Amino acid sequence: MERDRIREMTEEPSEPADGAWLQSRAMDQTAVGAVSLALIGSGGAGAMRAGEILLDVAAKAGFFGLMTRTMGPQIRGGEAAALLRITTAPVSSLDDHFDLLVALDWANFSRFAAELPLAATSLVICDPDEGEVPAAISESGAQVVALEMKKLARAVPGGRTNMVALGAVAAVIGLPETLVTEVLALQLGRKGDAVLAASASALALGVKAAASLPPMRRLAAPPAATGARWNISGNQATGLGALKGGIGFVAAYPITPATEVLEWMAPALAKTGGMLVQAEDELAAINMVIGASFAGTPALTATSGPGLSLMIEALGLAVASETPLVVVDVMRGGPSTGIPTKSEQSDLDIAVHGLHGDAPHLVLAPNSIGDCVFTTQWAVALAETLQTPAIVLSDQALGQSRAVIAPPPAPPTLPGRLIATAGEGAGYQRYALTASGVSPMAVPGTPGTTYVADGLEHTPRGAPSAQASDHHAQLDKRARKLATFDYGAAWADREGEDGDEIALLTWGSATGPARAAARRARAAGRAVRLISLRLLLPAQPARLAAALVGVRRLLVVEQSHGRQFHKFLRANYDLPAEVAVISRPGPLPIRPAEILARLAMWE
Repeated sequence: MERDRIREMTEEPSEPADGAWLQSRAMDQTAVGAVSLALIGSGGAGAMRAGEILLDVAAKAGFFGLMTRTMGPQIRGGEAAALLRITTAPVSSLDDHFDLLVALDWANFSRFAAELPLAATSLVICDPDEGEVPAAISESGAQVVALEMKKLARAVPGGRTNMVALGAVAAVIGLPETLVTEVLALQLGRKGDAVLAASASALALGVKAAASLPPMRRLAAPPAATGARWNISGNQATGLGALKGGIGFVAAYPITPATEVLEWMAPALAKTGGMLVQAEDELAAINMVIGASFAGTPALTATSGPGLSLMIEALGLAVASETPLVVVDVMRGGPSTGIPTKSEQSDLDIAVHGLHGDAPHLVLAPNSIGDCVFTTQWAVALAETLQTPAIVLSDQALGQSRAVIAPPPAPPTLPGRLIATAGEGAGYQRYALTASGVSPMAVPGTPGTTYVADGLEHTPRGAPSAQASDHHAQLDKRARKLATFDYGAAWADREGEDGDEIALLTWGSATGPARAAARRARAAGRAVRLISLRLLLPAQPARLAAALVGVRRLLVVEQSHGRQFHKFLRANYDLPAEVAVISRPGPLPIRPAEILARLAMWE
């Protein structure tokens, strides 16, 4: 399906037939560089599809954009909302409130009302036949207007309410109908002429009805086209990074919100000669991955928190046998089943500390949708080079969101797996005590390189051993290869100046609002720097100390209830004397204004 593939936006921004759209946007006194909007409704009402089309239209028009989604855990029904921010510059965070809210119905609004902040300047469009306006909407001070979307849709045979809403939204925010129609043809054309015609007619009715709506913020002219754009989700970006890194085998068991990684990779792997196997459970998946990697093929599995819990014992085997692999954990709210469709950063503790014994391994975290490509590709390269498991901590807020982005850069080139050559004979030592801690790994069947690989402690040859000298030596070897490796500048993303006395320190999806807050603060003349850790384990105390030179006040931003990130920092790093923390679990995202408000307390 076209919407499930990465799309490159390489063409120039399109214009409507009269050729005046860009000029009119540039001259519009209400034009702004960003518009935030939400489309909500019951599950199946089509809010999500309308949002996807809007993001595609924005990309085709030359804008950047971000679309996150919120929904209930029900298999059918429940609530659904597409939350968008369309901008003239790259964006990785939603804003503090929505300028426009379109309600296809109010049936399940109470379930996610707190996730939809409005302001007195907001405009709410709703169908008067689809329930009473909730008190939370009235109390927000937003202007509420009625639009009979369902009635208009019924005027068209086969018409859908969400297509009427799509037309109204596009017209209100200033996206041309011609581009919406083009995208409709791409997305719905395979469903037949009748469906496409009905959708186009309903769209046109929505555009016409929008003329009676109050004016609101409209998008300014998009920036000039500057090369390729990708319209990609975080889960797709993760899959792409894995392929770029050389992954040839994937085994996994479906789980929300990681399943789209597997759905995207299955056909993509087949095209590159690789293979994806749906295992019977997470235990089987991780052991299949270990086997594939032992046989010489870079391998990966993707899961969420409950699946990672099941994989922990096998990850210990991969550490002990020095078998490289990658586990992508698309985190969700926990514990136990938790909230499968909501985001949280609460798997940090288990990712860092969950393996029993002294088990050095890698933990990395992408900090944006585009960074899912970079970080996953880098994780594969690090795992292969250092012959150890790597856990990549994405989350629902990244994985199931889409963004229009410029293609991300490639990570540093690494040597990859050190392969033992034939003819080693009796002298081959799979776990030789080298200075780097990395020893040649044989591909099974290579003459003269037979060795034992299991979970028991062993000698350099691989023979099981309970001697203290072997245990100490192998513990040192496994720790040394991670501790002495030079990870370079990719360990973290940094913004700001060395003279800034205040720093925001964060990781993962919390980076988006933190980055937005830091940039707003600097634009207002405040000296604030941003540090987002990409490499969480092994800790990099010397690098962070250098990044914090001159910082007197530190604000830690994370999305967990128990301040897992803050505790991890205190255990591994020397922090400034004055440290504050913004720590909230899901599903409510942290907003840039909250961070700015906390920074203002230091003024």
